[in-house]
Amino acid sequence: MEITLVGTGSPLPDPNRAGPCTLIKAGEDNGEHVVFDTGRGCVMRMPLAQTAPGFLAGVVITHLHSDHLTAFNDIVTTHWITAPEGTPLRVWGPVGIKHYVDHMLLALGPDVQYRIDHHDDLTWEPDVQVTEVVPGDSFTIGSMSISCFETCHAPVEPTVGYRVESAGKVVAIAGDTIPCDGLDALTKDADVYVQTVIRADIVKTIPIARLQDILDYHSSVEQAGQVAAKNGVKTLMLTHYVPAPQPEQYDEWIAIAANEFDGEIVMGDDLTSVTI
Repeated sequence: MEITLVGTGSPLPDPNRAGPCTLIKAGEDNGEHVVFDTGRGCVMRMPLAQTAPGFLAGVVITHLHSDHLTAFNDIVTTHWITAPEGTPLRVWGPVGIKHYVDHMLLALGPDVQYRIDHHDDLTWEPDVQVTEVVPGDSFTIGSMSISCFETCHAPVEPTVGYRVESAGKVVAIAGDTIPCDGLDALTKDADVYVQTVIRADIVKTIPIARLQDILDYHSSVEQAGQVAAKNGVKTLMLTHYVPAPQPEQYDEWIAIAANEFDGEIVMGDDLTSVTI
């Protein structure tokens, strides 16, 4: 499997970082492509990761915060106009994702009709097939077996983390969460654990109430390292950085995690990837 951080950003706009989006490629010749979350600008990054909405075997959503969904409509529209006729866009996510998709398609209604009216060869509407999941559920996408785990991002509920298994390897996609029992189960003995993180030490110095509020429902870099160490993870991938570091600061972030975890730690620009 190949795991790529398509977008490493956060709700804070950054011209160098797309919003949170992680791509997993698996199967024969890594031909099965699935993205987890669809943050702003991720569609623009996808070609640099050698994928595109029309190639996706699935879209998986961790929770309904807007920064994890901003580009979802772009994926739907681009998939619709580039994938062969009869190719559905398959989507999995927590309870509430069906309501979100239904209303998004309603908003896209005029655009869909304009394109059908203009293009003689475009005679079908977007086919978005949505499956809502809860912790304890599992599903398959090609060779990938995906299990659902409860995470903790209260008051955002529900939130779901995903354990992806293929060819004997395990990737844990945690999304926004703090340490909890569900996160421990999700990450147990994972080959790769992808965790959104904040630098709590920096955020605490910023006298803005709305930033202070993020401290109680996002994992710090230290906590990500602690969870990785506790649960026998091999490689920890950090993403969704708040505040976004400059490249010369990556070693500092990695050192903080390394105080808690002695395995491999990966972070970087958009399109950072590992292969297992």
